[in-house]
Amino acid sequence: MAALPITLFITPKLFVSSMFLPRRISGLALAALVAYATTAVASEGGVPPSAEVLIPLGQNAAGHAWGITNSMVTGWVISAFAAALVLWLVGKPSILPSRGQAVVEALIESLRGLFEPIVGKKAFPASFPLLVTLFIFILVHNWMGLIPGVGTIGWGHDLDGHFIITRPLIRPHNSDFNGTIALALISFGAWAIIILKYAGPKFIYWDLFGNKADKKETPGWLYPILSLIFFIVGFVEVFSICIRPFTLSVRLFGNIFGGENLLHGTHFFFIFYFMELLVGLIQTIVFTLLSSVYIGLICNHGDDHEPESGHAAATHH
Repeated sequence: MAALPITLFITPKLFVSSMFLPRRISGLALAALVAYATTAVASEGGVPPSAEVLIPLGQNAAGHAWGITNSMVTGWVISAFAAALVLWLVGKPSILPSRGQAVVEALIESLRGLFEPIVGKKAFPASFPLLVTLFIFILVHNWMGLIPGVGTIGWGHDLDGHFIITRPLIRPHNSDFNGTIALALISFGAWAIIILKYAGPKFIYWDLFGNKADKKETPGWLYPILSLIFFIVGFVEVFSICIRPFTLSVRLFGNIFGGENLLHGTHFFFIFYFMELLVGLIQTIVFTLLSSVYIGLICNHGDDHEPESGHAAATHH
């Protein structure tokens, strides 16, 4: 078992081909070339399904070690770096923004234009910090698997003249199911707090189980039947709400974990490298959009959606 070998190198073929590249090459293409070159040796077995425990703290009931894993350490380091980068870009806020402040403000304004119509103006002040944090956090961690060295630094063994990583030191946070389920639970918990504050228990109950039909325009004999149907459908809706953390986490984990295995299996072929850039962005948008939609389904109602008893008027404030 080799002790922490660093498998970063540039193959002679890539070095020779780089001599003939035009001088004015785009930054993105150059970054992809460097990333491909520096991650040329990857684990042929792909990314292991479970994160590697770096600092064991004990054992669970099944006898497996638990503790601080490589995905946890990577998540902490990258999160601290992302926070420091944002603070550095913003610097000291001023009326005449610097370039870094302008970039951050443009990102915030774009996300505001995306989320505000979905969650509604009432819940927007409480929802926006959560959604922005989730967006930046998930995007950074989705893309961190493309950083040179991630998955190619660690412990392993030689096989047919190639060094195979079996215990990577650095693992993308979102390729660990524990990480994505934690994100989904945070989103779900914040959703519950926000809807209780801005909708209230009475309106939530009516929204789930109440009769949405207009009593004035519905025949008298049909209205009780519709009430029973809406009540039964409410239980289906409750079930769908309960499984939201699972569906959110599995969707994000499956795409990122599958992408990591695809990159390792294809030895970081540049076409798949660019594809993972797109997948990382799409999955970030999907996760945050669904989180905002869940909030908006309860909190973003007009007067025409309120119950006739006026419960919503009493709870909306």
